[in-house]
Amino acid sequence: MSAPSAAEQRLKLRTELRKARTRAGLSQRQVAKMMEWSPSKLLRIESGEVSISVNDLRPLLAIYEISDRRKIDALLDLARGSRKMPFSEYRDVFRSEFLQFLALEASASIARYFNSLQLPRLLQTEEYARAIATAYGSGPTLSDIDERRLEAQISRQDMLQAEDCPELFFILDESVLHRQIGGPGVMRAQLQRLAELSKHPKVTIKVVPYTVGAHPGIQGPFTLFEFVSEEMPDSLYLETPRNPSSPSDKPEETRRFLELFWQLEDLSVSGDMELLMHRLIQRMDEGHDDLAALLEEPSPE
Repeated sequence: MSAPSAAEQRLKLRTELRKARTRAGLSQRQVAKMMEWSPSKLLRIESGEVSISVNDLRPLLAIYEISDRRKIDALLDLARGSRKMPFSEYRDVFRSEFLQFLALEASASIARYFNSLQLPRLLQTEEYARAIATAYGSGPTLSDIDERRLEAQISRQDMLQAEDCPELFFILDESVLHRQIGGPGVMRAQLQRLAELSKHPKVTIKVVPYTVGAHPGIQGPFTLFEFVSEEMPDSLYLETPRNPSSPSDKPEETRRFLELFWQLEDLSVSGDMELLMHRLIQRMDEGHDDLAALLEEPSPE
């Protein structure tokens, strides 16, 4: 069995610290005052958004009256391991919530993504991703910060070549496949990329067709992570245009969205996704999906 990831160690540590504070009968505000911290610092440590240093952890454990040497050493080891989070070199351009998302994604055994506005980032070509980033910006070129974010996004896709790549399930709304982000050339290359990824042994891509009409996924994009370790609860992220929201690991919420994902799978078309992508490319090349062209056609008499 592989060693626990930094995300797993951080989650276990935050769980242990919350339990210890509860056993000590202390509120977050009381502990923050005793440690001479702002209340938000302890809140972020207990939510797993930030790590805690060994030097901070030692007096915190003393406040919680933890004196067993083996217990202290185990918690200190968790603190050391939890600081080695993936993508930490991008902490200057991403919020801590998104860095936590990236860490969980890197350590998940199963990841499920639904999107109705754009392709999930793991599936995007660099040109497609750049076109989206440019649309979010205020000019035709990206800022240095946006370039760094784009670099991180492309680096995320390294997991697709890893031996321990998680099981990845993607459900797309059909509209995502017709929206020509970046123009015809960029979209053609993107559809070709989807055709290639559909053959990946750990990747499953499905599409909810227009003909389904209104469906539960219209409420917005979301991501679900599952883990091998029983100590790691499933995590749910609701997506915003730029980044995922803060996570939820409440069982009732993650279960509800897992059932929603299964429902969307049942509504999706089945068949050869590689063939579907090539046929979409052909339709695009022939201009069948050009709405402006339809308006130029003669009206039926």
